[in-house]
Amino acid sequence: MRREAETLAASGRPVEVFCLRNEGEPERDERAGVTILRLPVRRHQGAGMATYLGEYLHFFWRAGLLATRRHRRRHYALLQVHTLPDWLVFAGLPIRLAGVPLLLDLHEAMPEFFRTRFPGASRRSVLAALRLAERASIAAADAVITVNEALAERLRGIGVPAEKVTVIVNSPDASLFDLARHPLRSFMGDGFLRLIYAGAVTPLYNLDVAVEALALLAREDGGDGSLEVRLEVYGRGDALDELRELVAARGVAGRVTFHGRVPLEEVAGRIAEADAGLAPVRHVPFTDFSLSAKLFEYTAMGKPVIAARLPTVERYFGADGLLYFRPGDPVSLAETVRRLAATGPDAREAQVAAARAAAERLSWRVEGARYVELVERLTSASQRSTR
Repeated sequence: MRREAETLAASGRPVEVFCLRNEGEPERDERAGVTILRLPVRRHQGAGMATYLGEYLHFFWRAGLLATRRHRRRHYALLQVHTLPDWLVFAGLPIRLAGVPLLLDLHEAMPEFFRTRFPGASRRSVLAALRLAERASIAAADAVITVNEALAERLRGIGVPAEKVTVIVNSPDASLFDLARHPLRSFMGDGFLRLIYAGAVTPLYNLDVAVEALALLAREDGGDGSLEVRLEVYGRGDALDELRELVAARGVAGRVTFHGRVPLEEVAGRIAEADAGLAPVRHVPFTDFSLSAKLFEYTAMGKPVIAARLPTVERYFGADGLLYFRPGDPVSLAETVRRLAATGPDAREAQVAAARAAAERLSWRVEGARYVELVERLTSASQRSTR
């Protein structure tokens, strides 16, 4: 969302963003030409279903009301709605009725997300209602964005017209993830293999598997220094306390460091300090459509990537583009880490180069231009229809 807003602002359009307000943040801010209007709605990551629903409804009401009021003065050319939830699009209905096009940005598939996050509540009737809400939300929008081709195929498969769907891949901002701006660590330069994970610390991202793999490697190491692995975790989420307990129980407290969340501007530098990036995502129906932004960030910084073998990841990076392990399997992950440590410099650099080439085809320079083109097309069509 940040990249889209800043890219539109750089193209010469005034942009306003309505978003959540974290503790200590101002109600109004300006950044890179974007006006940020923060609403007094807090997100409780990992909360129960009732809390999620309450937060969604609270934001729905406040965002819709404020956007409608400001439109009377600002006369928006386009309203873009980011999910989840997909039915947030209806908060823009008053503006849509005034002739402003609605662009729905579907970051995830809501029914699959719900089934993964709330399996106990995923009765057939509930999932049917979520699918109905998804279809109604898409029907209310003039156009739909989604983040990879697998999600786009899913939408076309449920009857969304192909011309209504545009894929804009969530690739990183090259000005932030610039290899030339950060001193690079020599591979295992201090004798340790340093892995980095930068992202949400939630059950979906299976960091418990990474901890179990490190415990296996630590037992095999036997203290002789043959292969000592360190894991640096940057992020926060509802799995953090359980992970700390697991780290202590497995005796790897000296090998895993939880740094908390860091600003986006610092992430590239932290990746540069590591030897390889880690993306240990669970394999569930929801992640069949997953393509983590972390993969692009790691490859942009010239790092080998150890990733769970997921369909969409293989689709974009190829069967050999990354170092894959079986999802949810700490033994497989430990074997993959050992394989990376044993790989020679030339082979390692060749794999990094292949992954970077795959990622470069989807760089934000390309994807951002396609996004601006879509916005221009929607706003131009709207202006012609109101003449």
